[in-house]
Order: sequence, then C-alpha cells, then structure tokens
Amino acid sequence: MSSSRFYVLIPCAGSGHRAGGAQPKQYRRLAGQSMVAHTLDAFRALAGRFAGVAVVVSPEDREVQTALPRFPATDEYLLRVGGLTRAASVRNGLVALRQKGAGAHDWVLVHDAARCLVTSSQIEALIAACEHDAVGGLLAQRLADTLKVSSTDGRATQTLPRADKWQAQTPQMFRIGMLLDALERVGDVVTDEASAIENLGLAPLLVPGSAQNFKVTFPEDFALAEAVLLGRKKAMA
Repeated sequence: MSSSRFYVLIPCAGSGHRAGGAQPKQYRRLAGQSMVAHTLDAFRALAGRFAGVAVVVSPEDREVQTALPRFPATDEYLLRVGGLTRAASVRNGLVALRQKGAGAHDWVLVHDAARCLVTSSQIEALIAACEHDAVGGLLAQRLADTLKVSSTDGRATQTLPRADKWQAQTPQMFRIGMLLDALERVGDVVTDEASAIENLGLAPLLVPGSAQNFKVTFPEDFALAEAVLLGRKKAMA
C-alpha cells in the first residue's frame, strides 16, 4: 500500500460547445494563459508528488501545443487517445498510463481541464483523505441551493431535500486498476469516475472542496474564473 504511486490524468478532448466560441473552452486564454495551463500549474506546483502527469487530447488536436508550449516536461505525457465521451477519454488514458508503467494498484487523480481554479492545497487534502482508503474519493461541495425538479415545459414540480446532496468536483482519486475495470464495465454513460465506482457497489469518500473549484462551462463563467485568477495573482504579488 505504502509504495503506491500517484498519477494525474487530465481529460482535455472535449469541444466545450456549451461555452460558445470557435475553439474548445480549455484552450481559451484567461489571465494570460490558456485555461488548461492554469489547471496544469496546480499539479506542477506539487513537484515530485506525482510519478506522471498526463493530458488526454483527441488524436487530431492541433491546438494543445500552443496552449501548453512547455508540455510535456519530465514525467509528463501528452496522450492523443481522446474519445467521443469523457468516459472514453479517461478509459483510453488509463490504458496508456498502464502501458507507460503505471501499476493497477497505483492511484490516479482524474481532473477536469476546465476546473482551472483548483488549488494545490485542495489536491493535497484529497490525497491525504484518500490514500489509505479502501475505495478512494473525490472533492465535492455540499449543495447550498434549493434543488428543483422540472417538468417538460420548464415548471417546478418538486423540491428535493438538500441535506444529503453534494456537487461532485474533481480531482477524483481511485486505484488505476479499479477505475479501469469500472469504466470498462459501465461503458460511456457515466459523467464522472465516482459514478463508475458506485456502479461496482462501492461508496467513494466525499472530501470537502471549494465553491471556487467550479467547472467553467457557460459563457458567463469565464469572466468569474478570470477574476479569481487575477485576484490570486494580485494577492501573491
């Protein structure tokens, strides 16, 4: 157990159509560099913590080199094995990591390229909470808003209790072998890794994250993310 290594897998093959714009959202520039570059920086700040950091892009991707001009560096991998869905990209990326020497019992932290506000301290908190857990877990945020169920014509039909509801975030951290097996069993229908693990009958650990670790998805999210990034730069200066 103690000799297990840690890997990072960043799926970066999506088109980001909900965000609008002509290019995939993960390559749009925020606060001086691409969104995915900010995401990568949070993991690079933990130098020596990871045996490998991989970014998964589609085979025909021609923008990643511009977005990440100094990637890959030592112990970093650009994996051109992205699929049509997030689950397919993660599954293909895990297979590629195994081919590069990652073991089934090693841990992988899967993180959305579009969650560019994650911090190194949040990543460390997830590792500390999960590295001795039998299942693994994910960063998540307790639901603060009232949750409604809608009808087909856009009317509220039910209010759900929120006391036990969490918003899933990333990174999500599981053993490589377990996660690969789970994704191969469940197929491409899941939208995060924890769902695949739950399909095995297991219960991932929920590790409190931060409201700032949101996934940049809609056009209005870009201005908010940039404001946070610029605020952090100013505070560091």
